[in-house]
Amino acid sequence: MVVADSRAPRDGRYIERIGSYNPNTNPATIDLNVDKALTWLGQGAQPTDTARAILSYKGVMMKKHLLEGVKKGAFDEAEAERRFNKWMEEKEAKIQEKKDQLAGQKAMSKKERLEQEAKINAERAEKIAKKNAELAAEAEAANAEATEEAPEEAAEEGAAEEPQAE
Repeated sequence: MVVADSRAPRDGRYIERIGSYNPNTNPATIDLNVDKALTWLGQGAQPTDTARAILSYKGVMMKKHLLEGVKKGAFDEAEAERRFNKWMEEKEAKIQEKKDQLAGQKAMSKKERLEQEAKINAERAEKIAKKNAELAAEAEAANAEATEEAPEEAAEEGAAEEPQAE
């Protein structure tokens, strides 16, 4: 995240780097210098939509809102700091809850996948055992038929040989 002149190209020269954003992690990794961002917003910087969402997520926009309330005299700075800290604690609790939920889902999905894989492997082993049993039964039947036919053939051959000897 950078502060740039609005007339500069998007990837062009910038004035100051105030943080970084990595959306590829879940939840997104945001490294932001809150004080510098607050200073620039106080000087009139206009964040883009995405930058505004990130600043809001990190609490910069909330802090700016509370500081404007202090300037108007709605409450003192100690009250603003107390409200901001309360808001940040709630926000951190939500973020931690989401991280825990994601970790739990990942562990559960891994466990479920292992159970499904074990079930599939058991089914495969059962099918293979059944097929092997059928093949063994067929082989036994073929062997039994062959052994039954062999004595009959031998008896027929023996009977057939006797007349030839005459």
